[in-house]
Amino acid sequence: MRIEHIALWTKNLEQLKEFYIEFFGGKANEKYHNSKTEFESYFLTFDSGARLEIMRAPSLNSKVNEDAPFTGYVHMAFSTGSKEGVDTLTDKIRERGYKVISGPRQTGDGYYESCILDPDGNVVEITI
Repeated sequence: MRIEHIALWTKNLEQLKEFYIEFFGGKANEKYHNSKTEFESYFLTFDSGARLEIMRAPSLNSKVNEDAPFTGYVHMAFSTGSKEGVDTLTDKIRERGYKVISGPRQTGDGYYESCILDPDGNVVEITI
């Protein structure tokens, strides 16, 4: 069994789509739009076959307390295949003005990683 896709709500559908295309090589399908509910979504497919669904709806609320831990989604991780890839992508994202919240660094459990925030503040781990 495999995970088919992960989904994220966003208030900025086009911005989030472009972020994952530019930095992580996602390929977007045609936008789905339900004119009755105003729901919109894209599926982004990555070279590995993994997919990310990004969705927008008019009634969407923000997280209540973004600084406190919460149950549920914590982060998603993208593998660059090398330490140099982690460093290069992290630098590129930082240079474009996005927040790097940790690393690049070697973690205690053996990973080489950095963590960044996407335009909506979701944590994205970049690893080997």
